[in-house]
Amino acid sequence: MNYTTLISAEQLQALMTSGQALRVFDCSFDLLQPHAGEQQYLASHIPGAVYAHLDTALSAKHGVPGTHGVVTATGADAPASGGRHPLPNREKFATWLSSVGFSNDMQAVVYDRNGANYCGRLWWMLKWAGHDNVAVLDGGLQAWQAAGGAVNSGEEPAHFQASFELAPARAVLVDAQTISSQLGRPAQTLIDARATPRFKGEVEPLDPMAGHIPGALNRPFSQNLGPDGKFKPAAQLKAEFEALLGGRDPGTVVHHCGSGVSAAPNLIAMEVAGLGRTGLYAGSWSDWCSDPDRPVAQG
Repeated sequence: MNYTTLISAEQLQALMTSGQALRVFDCSFDLLQPHAGEQQYLASHIPGAVYAHLDTALSAKHGVPGTHGVVTATGADAPASGGRHPLPNREKFATWLSSVGFSNDMQAVVYDRNGANYCGRLWWMLKWAGHDNVAVLDGGLQAWQAAGGAVNSGEEPAHFQASFELAPARAVLVDAQTISSQLGRPAQTLIDARATPRFKGEVEPLDPMAGHIPGALNRPFSQNLGPDGKFKPAAQLKAEFEALLGGRDPGTVVHHCGSGVSAAPNLIAMEVAGLGRTGLYAGSWSDWCSDPDRPVAQG
């Protein structure tokens, strides 16, 4: 059986004993303490899990800042987006997947202990690489342990090199030029996943300018989860997004946040709700506000 959105702890336990080709990824992270996630992984993780570091595996941190903060590295090192966490290009990402033993026949399961804030990034990137069989562990490591799942500590044995091959993208990557050209038009609906005070421009702890892209709607990514830390039921998510959209076509939605990471839970939630696979502006606010000529809204 293949999982493409969410997987429960019980389903993962069954999958691990089924013999099906599987790779589990721990994406735990902390923006303010970049080494904390790996330390948490070493303290406790699902047996066999590979650690996926946001800064080194899931971002192209080697880029060179250019005009207006745009990353200008070229060739094999050229990232696929701007912003604080620029996407590595698909070829670089495929090389990393191969290095940790991930191959095209595997089911991927991603998790964190941060309310799906970081593992959603890897979920989206695998779709973007053409790999559809990737699911978020619903409820994260907390749900796994609550279900009686075992944990390991320390390093895991290294995996043999694999040969992951890219396929046509199954995710839509949107850039700043496209966002700008469609501003105010019904063909584009922007949803910003940042906390409301940041969206309104009341505070800005990470980026040089406060505010949001004009016309964007605000849905903090944490609103997708219930009190148990799991995604809300599909019907509830559908009702909430339809209320937010106010009659706008779900197919026009492009998600973003501060740096293209916490937007992913909104994208996953819309898919769980049956509203289709929507776009991601991976550069997000950190990319948008790097150019002072782009319009900014507050309030």
